[in-house]
Amino acid sequence: MAPLLAVCAGYFMVILDVTIINVAVPVVGRELSASLTGIQWITDGYTLVFAGFLLTGGALGDRLGNRRVFCTGVVVFTASSAACALAPSAPFLIVARLVEGLGAALIVPGSLALLQQAYPAAAARSRAFGLWGSMAGIAASAGPLLGGLLVSTVGWRWVFLINLPVGLACLVLTLRQVAPSPRRAGRVLDWPAQCLVVAAVALLTAALNEAGRRGWSDPAVLAGLGLSATAVVALVTRERLARPPALPPRLLRSRAMSGGALIGLLFNFGFYGMVFTASLDFQHQRGYSALGTGAALFPAVAMTMFASVLSGRLTRTTGDRPLVICGMLLAALGLAGWAAAGAAPAYPLLVLPMMAAGFGTSFALTGSTSTVMGAAPEAYSGTASALFNTTRQIGSATGVALGGTLLATAADYNAGTRLSMAIGALAYLTAAGLAWRCVPAKPARPQRSKGHA
Repeated sequence: MAPLLAVCAGYFMVILDVTIINVAVPVVGRELSASLTGIQWITDGYTLVFAGFLLTGGALGDRLGNRRVFCTGVVVFTASSAACALAPSAPFLIVARLVEGLGAALIVPGSLALLQQAYPAAAARSRAFGLWGSMAGIAASAGPLLGGLLVSTVGWRWVFLINLPVGLACLVLTLRQVAPSPRRAGRVLDWPAQCLVVAAVALLTAALNEAGRRGWSDPAVLAGLGLSATAVVALVTRERLARPPALPPRLLRSRAMSGGALIGLLFNFGFYGMVFTASLDFQHQRGYSALGTGAALFPAVAMTMFASVLSGRLTRTTGDRPLVICGMLLAALGLAGWAAAGAAPAYPLLVLPMMAAGFGTSFALTGSTSTVMGAAPEAYSGTASALFNTTRQIGSATGVALGGTLLATAADYNAGTRLSMAIGALAYLTAAGLAWRCVPAKPARPQRSKGHA
């Protein structure tokens, strides 16, 4: 249990910091005299670095040892959180947030790899993956509630200070309870490819973030998408020549690996798009406070822990495929129910749709995580974890960007919300179809490494 607590504590901090800043940033802007651009960088700089360096963090973990890189990430994240809390100016806070994002990128890939190492038995591993996954939904949805509480009581700096005791406990638990990971000194990192990955993901994430504010036809958004596509083309060309490549083609050709990663993109698209549009609906249309919005989203959060525990137990008898399919269909039904509820439905009518989306997403996450990690050779467990989490971050950014665009361009606010929910339901249905083809019926056993391949 101790390895699970250590890893989940680190992962919880990382995801919490994506959303907890949202309710604090207006106060931060006033106190530090930040410009609008500065406020945007305080919010988005962390996400850009986090998403961009995930694959680099995974590759470093595979080469230097996942526990070593994970602990390094915890130290970097905790120290930069302290710097954020003590920031005397907006530029200082922006730089500290960028470093915090780098620490997050070192933590997340190693978290899944360490769980796979600590729980080799399929049943125990599935339960651990389920609890790990539930941390994302809980942290992301609890962020606005916790942030609003801290800002209104002890001040915005405590949004970052709360990471210090959590980071310290995570580091001590990991060093004491998690076994050292193997180092593969012969594994050569392809730095040009890693730089292209960082450029492609960061540019894509930036473009998606800006699309929600500026619209999809804005020149800056189009330039970001074009440059990201150019980096992808250059990366593919580089990977064909590199020995060894950063992402081995046999991994990407694996139906379980690529399909599981795409499923992760789709359900993050649906879930975080729902959380974003629901948050705006509750605050702008219904007049809820930040605390009230967090409380209103609680039904979706409450289901994630229950669903992850249940799916971890059921997978021993049912296998992964039925759970992923059922979870995606239930989540699709929830968002479709919201879309069909009509204009400005009463809040009680939205409770069941939110519960269905939260339950279904978390219920499917265990199986999709097991699918991706089970398809990866042991020597590439960090890279596989990074690939899975990178696609999920892209899904989250796309869901939020599209939701923002629909709310800004629809005939009215309620119509934009319903359309966003309908598109999210379609994404969940697509994920269910992919799961039928790509997710093995039984949990996959992690592949043993053959040399340093």
